[in-house]
Amino acid sequence: MRRKITLIAAAAGLALALTACGSGDDEPTNPTNTEPYRVVVLGGLGAQGVLADNSATSVLAARAGAAYVNDNGGILGRQVTVDVIDDRADPTVAVTKLREYLAQNKPDLVLNSGPSTITNATLPILNEEGILSFNIGATADSSNPAKFPLNFDLTPGASEYLKGYITYLKEQNITRVGILHGSTAYGETFGTVFGTGLPEAGITVTANEVYDVAALDMTPQLETVKASNPEALVLDAYGAPLGYILRNVDKLGWDVPIIGNSSVAATGIISTPEPDGLLGTPLVENLVMEVFKSTKYDPAATGVNEAVRHMTALGEIKATLILAYNYDALLLVKAAAEKAQATDAQSLAAALVDPAVQQAAGTVIIGNYGFTAEAHAPNVTGEEFAFVKPSAIKNGQYS
Repeated sequence: MRRKITLIAAAAGLALALTACGSGDDEPTNPTNTEPYRVVVLGGLGAQGVLADNSATSVLAARAGAAYVNDNGGILGRQVTVDVIDDRADPTVAVTKLREYLAQNKPDLVLNSGPSTITNATLPILNEEGILSFNIGATADSSNPAKFPLNFDLTPGASEYLKGYITYLKEQNITRVGILHGSTAYGETFGTVFGTGLPEAGITVTANEVYDVAALDMTPQLETVKASNPEALVLDAYGAPLGYILRNVDKLGWDVPIIGNSSVAATGIISTPEPDGLLGTPLVENLVMEVFKSTKYDPAATGVNEAVRHMTALGEIKATLILAYNYDALLLVKAAAEKAQATDAQSLAAALVDPAVQQAAGTVIIGNYGFTAEAHAPNVTGEEFAFVKPSAIKNGQYS
């Protein structure tokens, strides 16, 4: 059964009760609309393994963002409430539960925690209903405003991550790299985008090899890349294949810098000591990984640290902060409402493409999303990313 959660910031944490904004002298009000600003979060809390942890972090981020917004006047005085729909990461379940919900309530905002199959299934429904949405599981056309004018993707694509790689490789004076990527849809996109984009930035790609993610041995592909004599290995890998690849590199006796993508950074064995993981072993000595700057702990990053405090006050952060985009979504909506002086979906969508609104939002997981009228997808700079060594994760962050 769906569980309704209303978020109100308080010194002791979260009060679970449905409220509207008060009319006291210290609380901003919107005389024309004191109804709660209703948010629905779709997430696969009942899924298995990493999907459940990722969804839990996404939902937690939404709750924390709502708590922060309520702490600072709400959405034009409207207090934010959050409902959670457990879609079990199953598109059929997501559609059924979403339609059941919409038959009784029409939310102001829907946040989709992914994966992209959920987006494909639910976005047409939200578009038909005229509901503003933010989306973590991007699809080929989810950021196209001509098709989905009220949806905004929060996840950067491979071309955005490429910008971080170019910045890092040039800082390290690396001019020749080999690429190894998986056979998944994202892996193939990664190989194509990086295989084209790195040479355009003046970095030679000596080899660009794909491996079957169902395989147990990637030695043949690694031998091909090694024979091309790169200065570093650019790696796309997630889950069990990452462990096989690192062991294969060791078996080859190949002492080469390995620069992993965000999929590598999201694989638990990297942040887990033996016997369950590889942290602290020679297999990861040459490894660095691309993450958002917010995913690396920085005591001076006050906005990120405040987000972490809001999240940990409500529960455990089970995945890295790269899954915490929904915190930013609430900040973006607040800034858009203040610009538009309205909270309807069309007015908010129009305001969200204003660079001044995105700047004023003060988002922290990504500093500036760069939405435009032509593309409702992140357009970020290389400075949004950092490259970190494997370490234990605390509160969603690498040390």
